[in-house]
Amino acid sequence: QVQLVESGGGLVQAGGSLRLSCAASQRTFRGYTMGWFRQAPGKEREFVAAISRSGGSTYYADSVKVRFTISKDNAINTMYLQMNSLKPEDTAVYYCAATDQPLYSTNSYFRALTYNYWGQGTQVTVSS
Repeated sequence: QVQLVESGGGLVQAGGSLRLSCAASQRTFRGYTMGWFRQAPGKEREFVAAISRSGGSTYYADSVKVRFTISKDNAINTMYLQMNSLKPEDTAVYYCAATDQPLYSTNSYFRALTYNYWGQGTQVTVSS
């Protein structure tokens, strides 16, 4: 089994920046598609960003494009989500997710059911 652990959440002011990290216990980290999802109170879990196994392709929800950047370092089994120009509506619990299954459709990157490994979540709160 793969264990995912998020860190870096906290309280920030609107317009500020925050970087989330996701560390994975995995020998072949390179072989995993990874993504970030978030869930705010009263809302469904929503897609935020995803990155391909090699790191060569990235995908973002329209609400976070330009402001957020996803990346991963396969050498140290760590994925990041750099969040800039944060808004109060970004407030949510952020979850790291991964899958070692092949993806045959771009749409698969956006679906929570695609991922079979999940972290415990980290709270991000943006004050106005």
